[in-house]
Amino acid sequence: MSTEYQSISDKLIAFIQQQQIFFVGTADSDSRVNVSPKGADAFRVLGQNRVVWLNLTGSGNETAAHLLNNNRITIMFCSFSAKPVILRLYGKARAIHPRDREWPKLVALFEANLGARQIFDVDVDLIQTSCGYQVPLYQFEGQRANLDRWAENKGEAGIQDYWQESNRLSIDGKPTGISD
Repeated sequence: MSTEYQSISDKLIAFIQQQQIFFVGTADSDSRVNVSPKGADAFRVLGQNRVVWLNLTGSGNETAAHLLNNNRITIMFCSFSAKPVILRLYGKARAIHPRDREWPKLVALFEANLGARQIFDVDVDLIQTSCGYQVPLYQFEGQRANLDRWAENKGEAGIQDYWQESNRLSIDGKPTGISD
């Protein structure tokens, strides 16, 4: 019931653009597997085999830590509306930080966000769709504003402090690359 593709077609791009949430899965060779939900307008398809997403400050920074040691990644979109579809993008990724030379060009693809922490740049080597028949139906009500309010209350200096206190190491004690 699955179909594999070598590149992201216009039809798949349209599907991605309709989704309000996506999930990111990573693991190091000896870490916990991390699956993280992502929302907001934070995902861009840059080519047939390249995607990026803007990662906002959060309570953990597992994806960044995992990618330093094992750059494999899976991104999953699934339809919670009428047509059941699951789309997985498999590939290799790297984190781009505000200190990196690529940052200005890539961050310009997104609305300004005080909590912007990294951009993950993914080289997609396999695309797969499957039926999604078991995915339940849900209605989208809206994006949450909690994270934006939290970032505004912290301010830029407070966010930098938070990164050092809470985002410098993974839950397995591995560096995340948030610090130079």
